Amino acid sequence: MKSFTVEEITQIVGGMLTKAQDATIEKIAPPLLADENTLALALGEDEIANLAKSKAKAALVPLGVQIDGFTTIEVERPRLAMMKLLNLFYVPPKINEGIHPTAVVDPSAKLGQNVQIGPNVVISHDVVIGDNTKIMANCYIGGEAHIGQNCLFHPGVNIGDRVQVGNDVILHHGVSLGADGFSFVTENPDNIEQARKDGAIKEENTKQVIFKIPSIGSVTIGNNVEIGANTAIDRGTIENTTIGDNTKIDDLVMIGHNCRIGKGCLIVSQVGIAGSCVIGDRVVIAGQAGLADHIEIGSDTIITAKAGVTKSFPEKSIIVGIPAVPRKEFIKQLKTMKDAQEIFAKFRKFEPMLDAFVEEHQ
Repeated sequence: MKSFTVEEITQIVGGMLTKAQDATIEKIAPPLLADENTLALALGEDEIANLAKSKAKAALVPLGVQIDGFTTIEVERPRLAMMKLLNLFYVPPKINEGIHPTAVVDPSAKLGQNVQIGPNVVISHDVVIGDNTKIMANCYIGGEAHIGQNCLFHPGVNIGDRVQVGNDVILHHGVSLGADGFSFVTENPDNIEQARKDGAIKEENTKQVIFKIPSIGSVTIGNNVEIGANTAIDRGTIENTTIGDNTKIDDLVMIGHNCRIGKGCLIVSQVGIAGSCVIGDRVVIAGQAGLADHIEIGSDTIITAKAGVTKSFPEKSIIVGIPAVPRKEFIKQLKTMKDAQEIFAKFRKFEPMLDAFVEEHQ
């Protein structure tokens, strides 16, 4: 079991120590779950109040908070300090050394040093895997895929043909990279094309045949990318779908074919991005937002939860609503609706007088 003194913890998180008593730190927990060998994480007002009921001797607190009888470590950015502590106590998933006997590795595959391959993994032809990469049970790596160094693939990851994955990438359970894009065409104009052109559906296409457009591109994932469980990123039609360095993607996200996602983006759970979108750097897309196809979102933009984005927006936009509009415009719309309610209430008050006036002058 790992253990640290409060002095060591203070140095690790870059905090300021006020020592009331000695404490050996073996784990971290909220105040109500902490014992005398636990560093209590009192990062907010409720947790700070709960220290009075805690068995802990030491607590991590925001800068300027001191508790009588407690050894406190004050930090300027509590969440950043918590991240450092979680990394300190984190236990990585265990995987067998080398290649598990049940794994199937094509003879043409090239594996770097200290690569670990778990049970029932399938490595297809001409795959290249960099040093120190770990691929856990039941993963599939398609032909000619290139996987970088120091990657971790959790169980059930599926990598399509020719997918390129950078260094230090984490893929969680059930990630799919490189499935065919959702791309089809009809012999004659279909309902969607009619609606876009004329704003109405004028003809019935009962005998319409839908032809699949194959995807011959693939997917390119940058360095230090993390992708959450059951997220799917489709291959490009001709060019690769791309995800930039340092981008973090949550669980259950769908990214369509031909999309280009920039660097340092944060994409939250249940976001859907239709094909051929271009997303700039450091864009935040909150949960359940949806983006229509072929639009561009400028760098440093924030798209709020459940926004329905149907058009392009420039950099540093804050996008809200369905259909999505800039935040200032959305607030203006809300104010207009409120004003309209007040006007309607006044009208109802004078409606009997208006009716009487109309009746009198008929």
